[in-house]
Amino acid sequence: MMDVLHWDGTLSAKDFRIGAVAFARKWESLNFDFPPWSWVPFPKHPWLASPEEVGYLSLEKICISGPNEEDIDQTSQTGPGEEETSCSRDEDVIDDATLVQSNQHELHYHDFHMVYSNTFKVPVLYFRAYCSDGRPLPLDEIEKELPACSSKELSKSKWTFITQEDHPYLKRPWYKLHPCGTGECMKLLFLSDTAQPKFEAVVEQYLLSWFSVVGKVVGLRIPFKMFNGC
Repeated sequence: MMDVLHWDGTLSAKDFRIGAVAFARKWESLNFDFPPWSWVPFPKHPWLASPEEVGYLSLEKICISGPNEEDIDQTSQTGPGEEETSCSRDEDVIDDATLVQSNQHELHYHDFHMVYSNTFKVPVLYFRAYCSDGRPLPLDEIEKELPACSSKELSKSKWTFITQEDHPYLKRPWYKLHPCGTGECMKLLFLSDTAQPKFEAVVEQYLLSWFSVVGKVVGLRIPFKMFNGC
């Protein structure tokens, strides 16, 4: 059994799978306005001896509402010593992203995948956006559709930035939030918990805590009720 005090903030592929299942179940039970995250298994090459199932979590065909005047006003009114905790004034309702219904003339869909990085041994958020006819959106167009607070989250974050590379399973260009500082951040996050949870509890809470940070960058928030019982 691993001691959290000597943990480096990373996960094994097996722990990622356990954490992914826990996250998806909690999301589905508490986020009735959203489609569920689904585990997408990926066939292993026959010459690989690893017994662990590989795959990723997927949330697809989401339309994110763009910045509005209230978002901009709220951001501009935040003082230098204050921290804006969300894009919305209602902490119990996710309204930064909605389902595919939209009043816009042209729908832009967003796909999000949580993928395990064998290099960094942490989860990585991959995402893409595209038009209704399948044409991909460049990053500058994606950023225009994100809530106003997303760019603020991205600029103040010390441990993530957006890059583009081939999706490790789909082998097509996707954007991702680079995971270079994720392990260190997660270690500090759980060490700051005075309750000092057992490592088994850390594994189940890991993706929830991680996504509470990276989700805001792409316009997806976790409501506080998902943290109840953590």
